Amino acid sequence: MDTIFQFFNEQLIMIYLLIFTIILGFEVISKVPTVLHTPLMSGANAVSGVVIIGAIILVRRASPDDVLQLSLGTLGVILGMVNVIGGFAVTDRMLEMFKKKKK
Repeated sequence: MDTIFQFFNEQLIMIYLLIFTIILGFEVISKVPTVLHTPLMSGANAVSGVVIIGAIILVRRASPDDVLQLSLGTLGVILGMVNVIGGFAVTDRMLEMFKKKKK
């Protein structure tokens, strides 16, 4: 239990930053009109790509016995990839609506 408290004390600014970005992201996304949501989602794929690169770097720099960093890095890679693949699938479906139908 002491290690958990020590971790929170050492990473307090990062925890505040994480909470702030979650709240800010929720506020920004909730204000986006429905018409713009899909085009903005395709742009968010680039952000998810950055998350994937960061998670890969985290996993590479983690020591083999640091289960927390390895788990969070792996989770970041998995969730980032799900977001990128889902974003491209939705964008592809959106672009299909604008193609002319063959006769």
